[in-house]
Amino acid sequence: MLTTDFLHLALQSSPQQIIETITASGLRGRGGAAFPTGKKWQACAGTTSDQRYIIANGNEGDAGSYIDRVLLERDPHSVIEGMLIGAYAIGASKGVIYIRSEYPTATSVMKTAIEAARDAGHFNANDFSCEISVVQGAGSFVCGEETALMASVQGHRGVPNPRPPYPAQSGLCARPTCIN
Repeated sequence: MLTTDFLHLALQSSPQQIIETITASGLRGRGGAAFPTGKKWQACAGTTSDQRYIIANGNEGDAGSYIDRVLLERDPHSVIEGMLIGAYAIGASKGVIYIRSEYPTATSVMKTAIEAARDAGHFNANDFSCEISVVQGAGSFVCGEETALMASVQGHRGVPNPRPPYPAQSGLCARPTCIN
């Protein structure tokens, strides 16, 4: 079950304080580029929009790699808590966990964890509200790339798009989107 310890602490801080803490920590994405998370969150939060999204990329296309799968299946509440903290920091009210279709157990576990967190009221705390859903991908290696992943989430063929604009500026549904 979601402990909410970190979420509770985060909601006592300002979104900018959270971004500064993440930036100072040196936290980087787990993808090949290892992009600094704080920079990505700052770019997304700094883009003017009436709607922002946060996406957890659980596509994991590298052969023999099961890091995302293990995390999604064994510690789903840490993924949810991290997404809620990120959503609060960037001002997102909608989140998506993108999981390969070859991981039905991970999908089931995450859906159950989301329902438990929703029932416990974790998606609506103080003046913050965020809804998280699960989207199953088609199992394409290329959908691990951010723009291809967003196309797949929207029901399109997962094909990478040229950048700029970057997802933090114009991502899912042409709104600022943070993908970690």
